[in-house]
Amino acid sequence: QTATAVTVSQTGLVTATVPGQSTPQQIGQLTIANFVNEAGLLALGGNYFQQTAASGQPTVGVPGDTAFGIIQQGYVEASNVDPVTEITNLISAQRAYEMNSKVIQAADQMSGTISNLRS
Repeated sequence: QTATAVTVSQTGLVTATVPGQSTPQQIGQLTIANFVNEAGLLALGGNYFQQTAASGQPTVGVPGDTAFGIIQQGYVEASNVDPVTEITNLISAQRAYEMNSKVIQAADQMSGTISNLRS
């Protein structure tokens, strides 16, 4: 059937309103999985992840339960990156690279000078 409206509640309950019915019908329940080591998940791309031995076993629950948060329909997740911090880190890394490059140049020049003195 064709639904005229689909909604997802904060607790993950999915309902749909179909033509000819005024009361939304429950069509599903979303669940959430938490992992002990989220960094151990295998990134598959497209915001898909796969469980691995490093991630551990999932703890599955429904939104609204303790430690599982809630769902907010129609919201877009904000960036998890602080641009100011990342630019500061990038500048620091660039300066460290430049300093290391100068140290290598100076060591190379000293090595050349020592070689010339021995000749």
